[in-house]
Amino acid sequence: MHSVSRSLAALLLFSLSSPSWAQATPPKLPYGRSEARTERIRTQFTKFEYRIPMRDGTRLFTSVYVPADASPGKRYPILLVRTPYTVAPYGVDRYPPELGPTEAFEKEGFIFAFQDVRGRHMSEGEFVNVRPHNPKKAGPKDIDESTDTYDTIDWLLKRVANHNGRVGQWGISYPGFYTSAGAIDSHPALKAVSPQAPIADWFWDDMHRHGAFNLALTFNFFAAFGKPRPLPTDNEEWKPFEHGTPDGYEFFLDLGPLRNANETHFKGEVGFWNEVAAHPNYDSFWQARNILPHLKNIKAAVLTVGGWYDTEDLYGPLRTYASIEKQNPGISNTLIMGPWPHGGWDSTEGSELGDAQFGFKTSETYQDLSLSFFKHHLKGGEKAELPEALVFETGANRWRRFDTWPPKGLKETRLYFHPKGGLSRQAPKDAAVSFAEYVSDPARPVPYTQELNAGWSRNYMTEDQRFASRRPDVLVFETEPLERDLTLAGPLEAELWVSTTGTDADWVVKLVDVNPGKTRGWTKADEEAGKRNRGGQQTLVRGEPFRGRFRDSYSEPKPFKAGEVTKVRFVINDVFHTFQRGHRVMIQVQSSWFPFIDRNPQTYVPNIFEAKEEHFTRAFHRVYHSAAHPSAIKVGVLPSADE
Repeated sequence: MHSVSRSLAALLLFSLSSPSWAQATPPKLPYGRSEARTERIRTQFTKFEYRIPMRDGTRLFTSVYVPADASPGKRYPILLVRTPYTVAPYGVDRYPPELGPTEAFEKEGFIFAFQDVRGRHMSEGEFVNVRPHNPKKAGPKDIDESTDTYDTIDWLLKRVANHNGRVGQWGISYPGFYTSAGAIDSHPALKAVSPQAPIADWFWDDMHRHGAFNLALTFNFFAAFGKPRPLPTDNEEWKPFEHGTPDGYEFFLDLGPLRNANETHFKGEVGFWNEVAAHPNYDSFWQARNILPHLKNIKAAVLTVGGWYDTEDLYGPLRTYASIEKQNPGISNTLIMGPWPHGGWDSTEGSELGDAQFGFKTSETYQDLSLSFFKHHLKGGEKAELPEALVFETGANRWRRFDTWPPKGLKETRLYFHPKGGLSRQAPKDAAVSFAEYVSDPARPVPYTQELNAGWSRNYMTEDQRFASRRPDVLVFETEPLERDLTLAGPLEAELWVSTTGTDADWVVKLVDVNPGKTRGWTKADEEAGKRNRGGQQTLVRGEPFRGRFRDSYSEPKPFKAGEVTKVRFVINDVFHTFQRGHRVMIQVQSSWFPFIDRNPQTYVPNIFEAKEEHFTRAFHRVYHSAAHPSAIKVGVLPSADE
């Protein structure tokens, strides 16, 4: 929800995802930006500022940058971004360090338009977080983000000179949501849209993972973003939240129960935090913020983009692509998934992330295709060579093209847990009761990262997990070294048989790629050069938490019965990863992942946001692996060419 397209928003993203000690030093311009680029924009574009009236009379502030050589004989398409963050800098004499997704867009030539959405910064009206779509509109007072986009495009076509009648829209994260919304019942001139890391359903994107609350991410975001803005303002100042320590684990542990956030920090001023706290379950409040069922009547070509290592919005692009594909038959609809963190295709070169290396600058592949996509649909350029799905295969470090996603021909397989930490495709046959047990203590939760970071880690999704697997409250199951490559594709599903001495529990499942003890190709020269020996590294491929109270329903939670063996099933977001021969597949199971996920008190209370200190108790958890209770992870295996 944080990555945005303008310079101030890039600063916001940097500050929230960096340790607090780094905030004292102004950050360098983000990847791909420079002072020289800003000056080229100033000389090659003319800036205009407008207050565009919507159908209900509300005026939305919009900055428009027109190529200086635009004329009746040289017309350009319009490329629109709608954002809740800011279209700063304000003033027709002030120019930003970027206009397009890359500098190549500015050189190619577009009319760039940026809009403060309703109720944000310089726009009038009331801001509503992930404003629900209204499919039944009876009059001009019935507005949503779809109508605001339509009205904006219609006004620009009538009032901005020297356009060619074609419009495109794009945005990352929150602006990605506005891009998806703008495609619904869209203006006829909207020919191409690219929702990138879009919010699809805010209960699943950003805020929760299977009902488990995203503490650090949500707290830090709304501490900066959630303050009220009663009237339009051109104030571009933004002050990051002061944690008082670079150690997020310490900060959030000291916070105590979630009920303390308002009294200690927010003072009741952050309205959406209060709304989140009042709606811990998937009720009508959250259901209304699910845009997926409304992604219909889309006529524009769609390019959905996401990153396999996106902390905030991995759910969004996968579900957005699938929903558009199902509900809009026959349109051009492409999915690109690369080895990137949130917005990394725009903000990094994509050659590595944390403990994972990808071998080349993967962002360049996407950036070239993105420009070709918009050139073709907005300027009549040569058709982009886009498949239905262009996805990066981590582990093998290569791009693959498929006619569908998930790819056809997957073989459903289960990896079963066994005693003594075994993991194999063979189901357990022993009828005797068999389980692994650990103590989960809310006073000492398992950290999700080793980084000292008061915001949230952008690298944890590829981090070496040896720091976790050595803890007694983390269960480890692993295969023997693989005799041949194993490629997993599409969604995973955890099928756990569990029990607890408490009345509530979280279950975190992590898929890990374990390197051989001796790194292939490692030489004495590498050691002398100071390179890292990755022998034995346990690289995180995917992790997913599940709040056990939601095992039967996300809308109607229920407690566990202490000591009763219970089945817990949940879907884990898609992967596309090859475990090379000689590597091992590892599954880690734990019951905390702090402070990315808030602490489960392990005593059932109707609303964890109202839990008190006395509700937080130690509990013994068991994961069973017998013939009667065969815990497993269901995976899709992509056969190799010789199978």
